[in-house]
Amino acid sequence: MRYADEIVDNPGKRGLDEQLAGLECFEAQTLAAIGGVSVPTNPVLRAFADTANARGIGPRLVRSFMQSMKMDTSVFRYPTYADLEEYTYGSAAVVGLMMCRVVGVADERADTHAEALGTAMQLTNFLRDVGEDWTRGRVYLPLEDLKRFGYAEEELGRGVVDERFAALMRFEAERAQRLYEIADEGMRYIPRGRRYPVVVARELYAAILARIEAQGYGVVFSGRARTSLARKLAVAASCAARDPKEWATRLPRRNPRRATADASSLG
Repeated sequence: MRYADEIVDNPGKRGLDEQLAGLECFEAQTLAAIGGVSVPTNPVLRAFADTANARGIGPRLVRSFMQSMKMDTSVFRYPTYADLEEYTYGSAAVVGLMMCRVVGVADERADTHAEALGTAMQLTNFLRDVGEDWTRGRVYLPLEDLKRFGYAEEELGRGVVDERFAALMRFEAERAQRLYEIADEGMRYIPRGRRYPVVVARELYAAILARIEAQGYGVVFSGRARTSLARKLAVAASCAARDPKEWATRLPRRNPRRATADASSLG
């Protein structure tokens, strides 16, 4: 996912047509790889194809993801949230569905919650990267929302931070937060021993929203709202303490013979 995303997010000197061609080529290689038509030489793609086939990630999800990546070469504004949802389905919700397959979720009732988590994380990224996306010529905040709060698109370019912008950001953050809450309801579908990293990632991403607010919203124009290492460790510890059975399930189980051999070598 990151490999494809970098084609449009960090294109170097490649123009939009070249970026689109690169995505189409990568899509064709990916579909050929998971379909067993060819063995990819790209190590990232080779690993992905192996995982996709082992975990039942089919071509439909791949095509949906790649379609959103290709939208980044031709769609730079989203008039409504419904329009944005077309993009976030492929760029984020689909990733949640893929992760369901990777961690072994068997119950299809989890899909809605996985889509919500992927979308919530994507919306969080949009808020964090408002200034960065502007420099790329993109606005992922729905234009109807800018109008709702009386904030002009051109003001994004000037980095105007006032009460209108704060209200706009709070509105978008609340939308993401509601999706995080929907995602939380689906954590129970993840098999024991595999929930912890998903829960930690959810908490860390949601914390970005709090950091943006705490820093007065202007941080989205001057840099990135980041979570400190100390805060990350605190969140990880808190998640472990909240569900100690889950953490215990994740502890590595050592081979008794190997453990005996290791002990002997220490003697």
